[in-house]
Amino acid sequence: MAILIHLDGMMAKRKIGLTELSERAGIPLVNLSILKNHRARAVRLSTLDALCRALDCQPGDLLEYTKEDGPANPAPPQR
Repeated sequence: MAILIHLDGMMAKRKIGLTELSERAGIPLVNLSILKNHRARAVRLSTLDALCRALDCQPGDLLEYTKEDGPANPAPPQR
């Protein structure tokens, strides 16, 4: 996936553990673990909002777009 979630880095910057973040943000520990370990396929805006509030950061501090090796949806051939 071309979107990276830097939750672990922001948690380290803020010196906060997963359990404390779960309590502050009101997000279940298992959901935070999925985000932290890069297994999430989607993130709700309400989850992103709660993380930004709890970590005192901007969405761009948590999310990064990177180009993948090849296009996910290649362009149709030219005629």
